[in-house]
This record gives sequence, C-alpha cells and structure tokens, in this order.
Amino acid sequence: MGIDLSIVIVTWNAREVLLPAVESIFREVKGISYEVLVADNDSKDGSADAVEKEFPEAKVIRIPRNLGFAGGNNVALRQVEGRYAVLLNSDTITHAGAFERMVAYMDAHPEVGACGPQLLNPDGSKQNCFHNFPSLTTELVNLSLLKILFPRKYPSKRQTYTEPIEVDAVLGACMLVRRGVIEKVGLMDEGYFFFLEETDWCARIRNAEWKIVHIPDARITHLFGESTKKKVPTETWIEYYRSLYRFFGKNRGIGQRAIVVAFRVVKLCVDVVLTAALVAVTLGSSAKSRRKLSTYATLLAWHLRGCPAGWGLRAVRG
Repeated sequence: MGIDLSIVIVTWNAREVLLPAVESIFREVKGISYEVLVADNDSKDGSADAVEKEFPEAKVIRIPRNLGFAGGNNVALRQVEGRYAVLLNSDTITHAGAFERMVAYMDAHPEVGACGPQLLNPDGSKQNCFHNFPSLTTELVNLSLLKILFPRKYPSKRQTYTEPIEVDAVLGACMLVRRGVIEKVGLMDEGYFFFLEETDWCARIRNAEWKIVHIPDARITHLFGESTKKKVPTETWIEYYRSLYRFFGKNRGIGQRAIVVAFRVVKLCVDVVLTAALVAVTLGSSAKSRRKLSTYATLLAWHLRGCPAGWGLRAVRG
C-alpha cells in the first residue's frame, strides 16, 4: 500500500525549533502511514546534520542555496510519495490526531483540494490560520474593522468554529494538499520568495474548482516567527510588498496593482513625514522612533526606485 501523507518541512537556520518540530511528528502521528521530508535551504547551523543524527527515518534534502519558502517546498514536493502532502513550518509542534483528522476529512470530501488546521500560540490561544484573498477592499480599508463588521465575509479567529468551513486560503504554516491537485495545478510560484506564495497557490487551486477548508478540531502549535530569529524588519517588509504586488498583478490585474502601489507610496510619505516630526520634537531621544523612520524611508526609497529586485530577503538570505 502507498503512503498516506508526506510531511514537508522547509528550514533555514532553525535548528533550535526544527528538532522539537520533527520529534513531535514522530511522537504524535499514529494511525496513518507517512514520511517526513526536511528540505534544508543551505542552513549554516547544522540543521541538516542534526536531523539526520536524531531522526534517521526522516529524509533530509540538502539544497545548495536558499530558494525561499516556495522554492524549498517545491524541491521536496517533487519527491513526495504520499496521497497527500502537508507543508509544515519548522517552528511548529504537532498535536495528537491533527494529521489523522485532516487526512480523514480529505478522504471523505474529494471536492476539497486543500485544508488547514487551527493554529495555536504556545499558550493555547488561537492564531489566524486562514484569510481572504488580497483585494482593493482589504488593502484600502482596515482589515481588522472588516472582520468585525462583516464576520461572514471576513472570517477570523474571533469566531468559534466547531465544524469545518470553506475559506479563501489557509496559511502555509500548515497546509495539506491533495497530491492529485498538485499534479493538476502545478507547484508553487517561485517568483514569491517569502509571503503569499501559499495564498497564490490557494487561488490557483480554487480557480481549478477545488475547495479550501479550515478544520478546527485539527490543532498545531505555531511558535510564529521563532524560526527566523535573525530578523531584518526592513527587508521583510520589502519582500512582503513585492509578494503583494505580484499577487495583484497575477490575480487582480495591472490596474488594481497600480492602485495598491500608489496607495502604499502615499501612506509611506505620510509615515515618513509624521515620524520625522516626532524624531525632531523628541530630539532623536527615542531609538524606536529613529528605527521606524529609517524603515519607512528605506521602504519609500525602494518604491520610488521602481521596487528593485536586489533589495529584500533575497539579498539577505541568498
């Protein structure tokens, strides 16, 4: 018989959280057949060696350079043998029954192309684990307000769900996809280095007439950012904006993309002016304000220079 589930973890210098993540899989997953593939994006902290030593049953794929989230996952997805593949962040802890419930749901609902669990903070509180596709409304209007005013159209962690619900997209921190779907819609777009690659994938899956579903009784703890301790806020924001504009260009058209870019430029101009005034009034005594001003100014410069490809996480992590 074939393998039920291929569990794919992409990692980059995350040994501290990666080992507990893998350990939790082998401890908690029972009742289904599975394989674990760890795609190492050229880590320098010994992540690959550590996994091979501690978990010889896992398959370690050593990638000679950092391909980002989409690229790293794609390398592993080409090698999976399971009926389903799940993308799992390196900073997660698998709960008992999580993957078994997801596989059982997918087996019972062939119209569903992908699903995701309820993500939890370390203290057990809920994280956002699904979202709407970016649109002019979500970008030009406060999204938190939309979730409060229109909870049916913009579902969030504020609501309590006891049954699976259909959503636009689930987060790539834990996303289970039917292998047949991957074969039909293709792998993730590697034009996204970090951010929104799974959102774009969900859009393609839905466009191919499969559903995306959130499964609330499947639970995964997500340490939320602990896998990237060496944070580079400015470069991270650049990469987010780059991904956002790519999503709009692909899925909303160049007209809407232009509107979103123009809106961001105007907002950044306002942010620079207001923050500069605050720094001047306080005589530069606030380090936080100085850092914010530097970030806003750099982001504005990146936009005004035409969003050059050489800026962002690719340059930092390549």
